[in-house]
Amino acid sequence: MTYLPGLSQPALPTMVAWSPDMTAYNFGPGHPMAPERMDLTARLARSLGLFDLDHVDVQAPETASDAELEAVHSVDYVAAVRRVSADPSRPDESRGLGTEDDPAFAGMHEAAARLAGGSLMAAQGVLEGWAVHAVNFGGGMHHASRDRASGFCIYNDAALAVQRLLDGGVGKVAYIDVDAHHGDGTQNIFWDDPRVLTLSLHETGLTLFPGTGFANEIGGPAAEGTAVNVALPAGTGDAGWLRAFYAIVPQLVAAFEPEVIVSQHGCDSHRSDPLTHLNLSVDGQREAANAVANLAERFCGGRWIATGGGGYNVLDVVPRAWSHLVAIAAGRPVPLRTAVPEDWRHYVAEKFGTVAPALMGDDVELWWRSWEVGFDPNDAVDRTVMATRKAVFPLHGLDPWFD
Repeated sequence: MTYLPGLSQPALPTMVAWSPDMTAYNFGPGHPMAPERMDLTARLARSLGLFDLDHVDVQAPETASDAELEAVHSVDYVAAVRRVSADPSRPDESRGLGTEDDPAFAGMHEAAARLAGGSLMAAQGVLEGWAVHAVNFGGGMHHASRDRASGFCIYNDAALAVQRLLDGGVGKVAYIDVDAHHGDGTQNIFWDDPRVLTLSLHETGLTLFPGTGFANEIGGPAAEGTAVNVALPAGTGDAGWLRAFYAIVPQLVAAFEPEVIVSQHGCDSHRSDPLTHLNLSVDGQREAANAVANLAERFCGGRWIATGGGGYNVLDVVPRAWSHLVAIAAGRPVPLRTAVPEDWRHYVAEKFGTVAPALMGDDVELWWRSWEVGFDPNDAVDRTVMATRKAVFPLHGLDPWFD
């Protein structure tokens, strides 16, 4: 068994994209993508002292320009978002605008472009060197494709960050997506680009939207092996999820040799999330962030852009998971047994009439079996891992059985 390792990182210049204006990304009452999750995360991170660290720079993002958005989205699509944003009574369902998942609302373009602006600012900070780590927990809109909205996502800020890095001279980028849903939009945008390795660990499309992300999706003819998908069975918990991550992601990142890592940290893999069927804890999600940070340190000189994503247990899970993400990026990880600050718990009680979690973790025993102990063909997670390893490892010069 492998037990939770510690993380010791230097205090690298860290940018956090945050402004209350980001909560304008609001599909309306009752929609799962509640803007309060961003506000609660920022409040908790501030209460933990993370925004006050000397090396952490909290910046309000600007709205991305049309030209910036068109780096990954079509001109016609951006124009369509603008039209629907100006007149929500005239949806464009052919482009996913005004659907049940993505209801039209006034100001939708500006709100979505501001989230995109946060990830573009992160990429620019890394390119210019004034940020080594950057976090946009309001981003991670990974379902948006080149010309269509999907799955609560209008503009794909993560893809925009990757493209900005490439346009700025970065040779290779690894995109790691740990959301419970397949990162289909980002994968498809870079489907035939050998400079981008997209790795997505998610609940199988057999039981969850968008119904894609299987091991045989490996990239286009010019980029075979650069799309990597781990379609985990419903019910997978910390031990299985972390076994899968460590059996696939470090090996491929090492072989690919990226210069920057961009990651998406949707926390809807939590056992209490109302929309998904995985069984992770906040503790396991924190370890995933630890793992990505360590990969950036080992292979990219620390250069790492982290975004948010899904996560629909707005009070109990999202703020803790993403505050851990900010803390890890800042090189000041918060121990899992840390008490949630009383001022934040009081705010939650007053505003929402509910009792907030007492600790920053879920108080689980976090462990997993390393892949080196052997493949178990009777285990559903192991079969998933082996399917992915067989599909892509040989394309990177790796042995699916022994590497």
